[in-house]
Amino acid sequence: MPNILTELVTKNALSNPTREAYRDNTSGKWVSTLWGEVRSMRDNLACALEILGLKECDNITVFSANRAEILITDFAAYANRAVPISIYSTSTADQVAYIVNDSAASMIFTGNQEQYDKARQAMEKCPSLQRIITFDSDVKRDSGDETTMTFASLLALGEKASADCRSTVEQRASRATEEDIATIIYTSGTTGEPKGAVLPHSCFNAALQFHDERLTMISEADTSVCFLPLSHIFEKAWTYFCLHRLMLVGINHDPRAIQTAVKEFHPTCMCSVPRFWEKVYTAVQERLADMKGFKAWMMARALKIGRKRNLEYARVGKKAPWWIEKQYQFFDKKIFAALRHIIGIDNGNIFPTAGAPLSPNIVEFFHSCGINIVIGYGLSETTATVSCFPEVGYEIGSVGTTLPGVQVKIGEHDEILVKGPTVMRGYYNKPEATAEAFTSDGWFRTGDAGHFDESGALVLTERIKDLFKTSNGKYIAPQALESRLGEDKYIEQVAVIGDQRKYVTAIIIPAFEALKEYARKKHIAYRNVEELIRNADVRKMLQERIDNLQSNFAAFEQIKKFTLLPKEFTMEAGELTNTLKIRRPVINHRYASEIEAMYA
Repeated sequence: MPNILTELVTKNALSNPTREAYRDNTSGKWVSTLWGEVRSMRDNLACALEILGLKECDNITVFSANRAEILITDFAAYANRAVPISIYSTSTADQVAYIVNDSAASMIFTGNQEQYDKARQAMEKCPSLQRIITFDSDVKRDSGDETTMTFASLLALGEKASADCRSTVEQRASRATEEDIATIIYTSGTTGEPKGAVLPHSCFNAALQFHDERLTMISEADTSVCFLPLSHIFEKAWTYFCLHRLMLVGINHDPRAIQTAVKEFHPTCMCSVPRFWEKVYTAVQERLADMKGFKAWMMARALKIGRKRNLEYARVGKKAPWWIEKQYQFFDKKIFAALRHIIGIDNGNIFPTAGAPLSPNIVEFFHSCGINIVIGYGLSETTATVSCFPEVGYEIGSVGTTLPGVQVKIGEHDEILVKGPTVMRGYYNKPEATAEAFTSDGWFRTGDAGHFDESGALVLTERIKDLFKTSNGKYIAPQALESRLGEDKYIEQVAVIGDQRKYVTAIIIPAFEALKEYARKKHIAYRNVEELIRNADVRKMLQERIDNLQSNFAAFEQIKKFTLLPKEFTMEAGELTNTLKIRRPVINHRYASEIEAMYA
């Protein structure tokens, strides 16, 4: 089987040269690029890389926030049988140096000034790194820097390439095999140094084929916004799938501006992490709370009918009775359509969501409103998706059914084990870690606990490493609590504590703007955020909301005390991974005194 990613650009450009491939908002406005133009840039860049000395199977690194040039770089690397390796744009200079050295990369593509500066720092520690290419032409180079080029000048170099050079690249592409490495995904990891998951082209060939079989509701008419980092396997694989299916992709440069981008682009699809939908949910709930009288009654009725029609009938493939369908069409037109318009997804199709648990309450709410959240589960090591909601018969509270071609079984300690053609070859340069990651008979150990329900859907219960036991011998799954509290509009981040402790506590980062608005309405005076979070009325309000949110948890699982912090957990401080997961050892160490105070 030919490599899909090696041939994708040429195939799409030959069949649809004047069709839009993507739009990029790096410049502040959406700029369109056609497939014919993508092929021309890919070919020129591929030749330029060959001129610079790139060899087959060489590794290159890409260190930038999302922008179209990343995709061109990836596909130019594939044309040379080379390996593009993405580095999170928020990484430190030391993290960049680690990945460059581990992969022995000869060049690094950077985005803005900050990433160029970090790459220059890293270069001093990286003997293999010979050249920096800056996507941003306005980057100011260090004095004496003779090795950096702009992306534009590299394209110009390739445009002048000789016929022999172009022939060399064509021959390289023709020699590409499924066993060639497509990319190495460095897991951010909540503990220890990063590990590079080696994904050959065979993994992507299989993943794209399996998604073709599962996502039959997708068509060329769909559009998608790319806003998770392209260094994240979820976004990388999803964007490749969209391009493979000739879907128009909107590449959003600034993740903080995603809500604006969605309203401008109006995607029918978009992959995201739960936090995006949690924020949308809390914003919608705030509006609903302000409704009174007839409007409130209408909304409650609409949600009741929406739930009945979409979850009790459509979800299981049944046609709703005519009186239910008639009411739903009315409420969909008068209420749900307006809600979807406010979000920016007027003609939404599917919205794949993974990376962490999303509360079943939130999933039910959006499905009731006609917003098709498709919950899934996957890892860097499995080329993203292991399972996801099928079109019909999905179970709320599960992570869907396994993809065709992927095998899953439950091992010791309820660990989810995976086997199939989308599973990585191993960890780069780490034979011991690779051996530990697989069972003796070749199943990949995910590190996640779960089970299959009666319908055959996979239910994810906890990250095994996160699971802890209180001093009373009770096991606690912190993510379940954290996900539940994440529904609240006044709570931004939560770290649940309790390993070998008498009871469960939590460090909570409030949603500060919402808290300030509450203080304004309640006439609570404060001079700064520190004073606001110490206010007795504020703490009492949050305690009541926490008690309500965790009422369905067993008494031993419930948070007995909490500490409010005046600033968010951040990647820069090492408290979050690049995929925004909590680094629990860092939290436990950094806030040891605050934690001890809750057990005094």
